[in-house]
Formats: sequence, C-alpha cells, structure tokens
Amino acid sequence: QVQLVESGGGLVQAGGSLRLSCAASGRTFSSVAMGWFRQAPGKEREFVAGISWDANTYYADSVKGRFTISRDHAKNTMYLHMNSPKPEDTAVYYCAASRWATMRMQSSWYDAWGQGTQVTVSS
Repeated sequence: QVQLVESGGGLVQAGGSLRLSCAASGRTFSSVAMGWFRQAPGKEREFVAGISWDANTYYADSVKGRFTISRDHAKNTMYLHMNSPKPEDTAVYYCAASRWATMRMQSSWYDAWGQGTQVTVSS
C-alpha cells in the first residue's frame, strides 16, 4: 500500500526558513515524479513544486527563487526547502506521487497523497 507522510510543518516568521519532508513507502518512488501542493483556507489546492524521477524541477511562479524541491532516492524522501516564506505561503502542504516518471502541474497526474502538514507564516 502506497503511503506518503509529511513532516516539518509549523509556525515560521516571514523571512525565515523551514524544511518539509515527505517519506514515501509502498512503491518504487525513485522512478516516478513527485510534487508539493498546498491549500489555503477558502482556496483551491494549488501546485507548488514538482520533481521528475531524474531530478528535473519546476516551480510555481509564486515560489520560484524562494523554495527548492529535492529528493533523496536512498531514503525514499522528498523535501521542500522554504526560504524567505511570506504570510501568503500559509497553507496546508501536501506531498504527492505519480505513477509516471515525468512531472506535471495538474493534481490529477498524481494518485498518491499525504495527509498534509500545516505551515503558518507570521508577519
């Protein structure tokens, strides 16, 4: 059974830093794309960053230059390094895994999801 577990969320000051982790099990995740999404209260879930099986990355314009996505195949873990977060980055962050090697921004591309971790950025 596929399982994704996020950790690392919490309260952070604007301009600080935070690292989210996503531990994966139940699938050969080293050969598939993974991504981070987020959902703020009253808003739809949106794409944040994605990484293909061979570490090609893509970012939403809103986080480009501030967030970095990475993965450690040996640990079956994906990360999201959040540098200089802003209050508008406050949301529940979800990690997701696809069945495919290439990365897409659409949430429908991903069939496994974590339970989410809350990130709150104070001003």
